[in-house]
Amino acid sequence: MRFKSAGLGEKEGLRIRRMKVEDLDQVMEIERASFPTPWSRGSFEIEITRNPNAFYIVAEFEGRVVGFAGMWLTAGEGHITNIAVHPDFRRRGLGELLVLSLVQRCIAEGARGVTLEVRERNLAAQQLYRKCGFVQVGRRRHYYLDTGEDALVLYLPDLDLPEVKGELSRRWEALWDEVPRRLRAARVGD
Repeated sequence: MRFKSAGLGEKEGLRIRRMKVEDLDQVMEIERASFPTPWSRGSFEIEITRNPNAFYIVAEFEGRVVGFAGMWLTAGEGHITNIAVHPDFRRRGLGELLVLSLVQRCIAEGARGVTLEVRERNLAAQQLYRKCGFVQVGRRRHYYLDTGEDALVLYLPDLDLPEVKGELSRRWEALWDEVPRRLRAARVGD
């Protein structure tokens, strides 16, 4: 089934949908497994219930939340705040699908670009974002309080250009066709 609303949909046991408070137990499990300084449950709850600029999604596979992503949409720009995939479901294209789902929402909302910060030592995340078309535009010194590590500021520009929209949409659709099969193959290997 094709997505009904930019970046959201359901296909072959995989569902990308808005995050709900009822998802937070599973989201927190993924958050704790993914980050040295995880967000609090209260932070997620505020984002999804009180922040009108926030857009948070989950990837649900066979009824289980296996990934999530969030961003803010303000002043014609998207800003990705977080993204994580459960360790058992990594390296199957789901992270890229989640990032591109957020980008699809930005395009639908008329955003011109998307920014994010990533730890300078998180090479896997940097590779994912570059694969999605992000480029480094800056550095925030000592951004992460837990380690004093710098953050790289990445930007995905030109979402208002038809050729960029078309390419990103084609990549999203190709992943949308491929990721459910990859996730099923991972389950067989369990």
